[in-house]
Amino acid sequence: MRERGEREHQVTRTGSTVNAVKVRAQAPGGHIPRKIMDGTKPVMESNAEETQDEGQESKGCFECCIKCLGGVPYASLVATILCFLGVSLFCGCGHVALTGTLTMLENHFSRITSDHATLAAVIQIFQYVIYGIASFFLVYAILLLGEGFYTTSAIKKELQSDFKTTICGRCITAFFMFLTYIFALVFIAIFCFTAIPVFLFFNMWNTCAAMRSPDSNITSIDSICVDVRQYGIIPLNATPGKACGATLTDICNTNEFYLSYHLYIVALAGAGATVIALIHYLMILAANWAYLKTAASTHDYQDIKTKDDQDLEAEARSKEGQNSSSYS
Repeated sequence: MRERGEREHQVTRTGSTVNAVKVRAQAPGGHIPRKIMDGTKPVMESNAEETQDEGQESKGCFECCIKCLGGVPYASLVATILCFLGVSLFCGCGHVALTGTLTMLENHFSRITSDHATLAAVIQIFQYVIYGIASFFLVYAILLLGEGFYTTSAIKKELQSDFKTTICGRCITAFFMFLTYIFALVFIAIFCFTAIPVFLFFNMWNTCAAMRSPDSNITSIDSICVDVRQYGIIPLNATPGKACGATLTDICNTNEFYLSYHLYIVALAGAGATVIALIHYLMILAANWAYLKTAASTHDYQDIKTKDDQDLEAEARSKEGQNSSSYS
């Protein structure tokens, strides 16, 4: 028996040695990895776990970004950008164009200060109004964008069965809708008013172009005049009040006329863009108000239905309890 035990012990040692040799042969350099001998995890497994953790972290960041992007009111954002662009073009170009128009009138059509004093005061008032329009619509567009975020958040909460809105919130949306409607009408009037100087400058531009054209059969260009007094811009007794022939051609070649004409066109385009942005806002606010009202009614109905179901369930349980007690 003793010899048999020694022989089994020797076979066991021989098998362990063979296994160690196999591990050493598979390992680079013929050395046994310390982690295998210590019973710890291999390096490849730890790297795989780190890669998996990084993948989960990147997936979490991606889902967070998607969630944030899902809460952006893109329709309100587009309308806000268009409103900023339109108001900036109208206010900036309109301010510079009014200054150039006053300079051109003082130099060529009304050399006496008292004749165009009223016009200068009106232009200055318009410039101050432009400052107010720019400041007001900057704040108003941000408020409308905030209302878009509010409605988008309410929609997401409804999808998650956590819809919460108040009558005050719906009233604010309705109030913004009313204000936006009024401002849209005001800017439509501004758009039409801005078209007047564009029309006047366009007539002067065409008159000068006709005089410079070689195909025109004009015998005397001195007979072609532009009288700004007939438009009511300056009084009828203003001196000289009109420009004819070569003088008119020189006026059309001045920097004040060229710059003011094109700036009025850009200001007209800016007013049109602002009108489109306000109409876009009006559609968004109307849709938001209707959605909030419908969602609030649906939510109230679901609450009442849930309460009735709970009452019926409690009544059924009480009847079951009474029946069980009567049988016993």
